[in-house]
Amino acid sequence: MEHYLDNSATTPVLDCVLQKMNEVYTSYYGNPSSLHELGYNAQKIMDESRKTILNSLLSSGEVSSPNQLIFTSSGTEASNLAIIGFARSKQRNMGKKFIFGEAEHHSVINCANYLKTCGYNVVFIPSPNGKWDMEKYEQELDKDTVFVSAMLVNNETGAVNDIEEIAKKAISVNPDVIIHCDIVQGYMKMPKSLFRMADMLTMSAHKIGGPKGVGALYISKKVIKARALTPVIFGGGQENGFRSGTENVAGIAGFAQAVRYHTDNCEKHSALFSSLYDYALNSLLSLDQSRVVVNVPETDIKAHHIMNVTIKGIRSETMLHFLSSKNIYVSSGSACASNTNSKSHVLKSFGLDPKDIDSSIRISFGIQNTVKDIDALTSALKEGLDTLSKKRN
Repeated sequence: MEHYLDNSATTPVLDCVLQKMNEVYTSYYGNPSSLHELGYNAQKIMDESRKTILNSLLSSGEVSSPNQLIFTSSGTEASNLAIIGFARSKQRNMGKKFIFGEAEHHSVINCANYLKTCGYNVVFIPSPNGKWDMEKYEQELDKDTVFVSAMLVNNETGAVNDIEEIAKKAISVNPDVIIHCDIVQGYMKMPKSLFRMADMLTMSAHKIGGPKGVGALYISKKVIKARALTPVIFGGGQENGFRSGTENVAGIAGFAQAVRYHTDNCEKHSALFSSLYDYALNSLLSLDQSRVVVNVPETDIKAHHIMNVTIKGIRSETMLHFLSSKNIYVSSGSACASNTNSKSHVLKSFGLDPKDIDSSIRISFGIQNTVKDIDALTSALKEGLDTLSKKRN
């Protein structure tokens, strides 16, 4: 039996999503930019999908415009568009300050590092024990701060940033500041009230049972009015000129279908994640506490679908291979960094020492998981602790 506990890397595609995508592939295959009926029908599918996703982001009664949602190929592209597209939107941005969380996803961190090489003033805020360093942040904020990027849910630790507090402090110093929030790991899992203060939001379909290869960037009316975004991909001017390239209509329809499914089941899923987290925490605490340490974030709010655990004395890669041999699948952190040899910048910012970083695994729950998956994991970890320690000695 397979026990998949790596849902932060990707999730199984929902049956309703597959059905919707198959319908679009077979019946609505026109290019949405084509000026004939097949093109019109494809565009109609996109319009409906855009409306569904926008409604999932906004507060009750809030009115949106279709040009506030830009479809992309991934969450990574969406963050690149938000960060690079904002930086290039005005020449005067070059001399202004850009603030980023130190524990952001690589798609944000590497954009920030790129801006540094281009001469932009870039500052990073650490997250000891997962908590955004507000003292450091307040010291860095000034009237020249034009952009702040803080993720909602950390993809390796499950730490949740207080986006409202981060945004309010920045706006109090510069009302024109733009707040970007990567909500990839929290979208459809955390209340939308938690990110309502952000001006730009990054999303990805495959983290919620949708297809890979589809993402989106939400932009507020404030961003549009200030003309604070410029494209980073050029071509036919699709997506209101913000993102050229023929849209993935079937993938977009699948994305929206996943959103509808989660909207209808959000309370049930929230209760499931909470119960799985508590059960897993208690199960892991039953193991040797000198060897197994759960790295619980010190944030006021925690995501209950992501858990980081240090297995002291055993490299995470070694434990991952052992668990995989038992058909149990977890990860050692972000899948986007699995092909690099660098230590997790997230866990470094969290405060773990290098040895513990090398011995940490990420467990992430999906809506298909049950306590049987956790029982299998706990049993395998117990066996692995004994077996792998003997081999090491």
